Amino acid sequence: MIGAIRTPSQQLVTVFGGSGFLGRHVVSALAKRGYRVRVATRRPALANFLQPLGSVGQIHAIQANLRDRASVAHAVAKADHVINLVGILQESGRQRFDELQAKGPRLIAELASPNATIVHVSAIGADPRSESAYARSKAEGEAGLFQVRPDAIVVRPSLMFGPGDSFFNRFAALARILPVLPLAGADSRMQPVYAGDVAEAIARAVDGSVPGGRVYEFGGPQARTFRELVQYVLDVTERKRLIVPLPGPVARAQGSVLGFLDNITLGLLPDEFVMTRDQAILLEKDNVVSKEAAQERRTLEGLGIIPESFEAIVPSYLVRFRKTGQFDLRRNALPAPPPDVLKPDTPEGSAVPGNNQTPGH
Repeated sequence: MIGAIRTPSQQLVTVFGGSGFLGRHVVSALAKRGYRVRVATRRPALANFLQPLGSVGQIHAIQANLRDRASVAHAVAKADHVINLVGILQESGRQRFDELQAKGPRLIAELASPNATIVHVSAIGADPRSESAYARSKAEGEAGLFQVRPDAIVVRPSLMFGPGDSFFNRFAALARILPVLPLAGADSRMQPVYAGDVAEAIARAVDGSVPGGRVYEFGGPQARTFRELVQYVLDVTERKRLIVPLPGPVARAQGSVLGFLDNITLGLLPDEFVMTRDQAILLEKDNVVSKEAAQERRTLEGLGIIPESFEAIVPSYLVRFRKTGQFDLRRNALPAPPPDVLKPDTPEGSAVPGNNQTPGH
């Protein structure tokens, strides 16, 4: 309704967590459409890199924290649309699942205008009965949101990828250091989805072309096991490493130890090595679009978006992990392929753990 009355330049979109991995794609998609974008983040000074994505004054960052009701109220004031991308994969300090993922979505809905479009990014695997605190908090957040705003739009992406992601980059970095890669949930299936495609779907929701009151599940065109995805990273980076699948109990124990070490070192453990017991539990189950969502067209394809393959994009930013990277003179000296086999330019993007899945805050 709003879009039919006013142009995008006359509408304000508040994006919580807009400076995170998914956030920069969302802000870019909105700015290209002409919307005014208010980025609500805990550290506005670190969001200045977003300003070049729009025209002068189009993108503005303000301080907001989902633990602070007053700051949330200020962030959603006069907003025509509100997008929540805030999420964490592990708890640290005052950043807790309960405050951010369980209570945060409802708080935003309560304080936003009743006429504002509400788009909330959750995660495939959200389940109130899960052993994982992360998955339970995601499910609670969805339920609380729908209680206040039954017309809200909930997006559940699978593992998200793109330049700066915390999955493909993480294992490429580990392969550069470790001779052996132990994997929890090695045979669990994932459906990597390009962050730019998820952002486009969210922007279409702001446009008003996505029906509300529904939960959408977004995945890419291919489902692969965790082991296959890590092997793909090794193939692209031209490294040979031994992949060792870990039984569930061993993976959980490893997660407990690494999570403990990360806590006692106050977060000084390199991000690539951090895995918690809760994450090990998450990895025991598939992370793919459900048959119900596919049948009901609650997917990217159902919204008219053809998802990008990870194979078309990931090599463009993993090349730096090869021993000689993009500066391999011998490789660069090879003759170019004929025009009929040249691939089109790959889309560009920017960088919880995303779900990585999860966006930053």
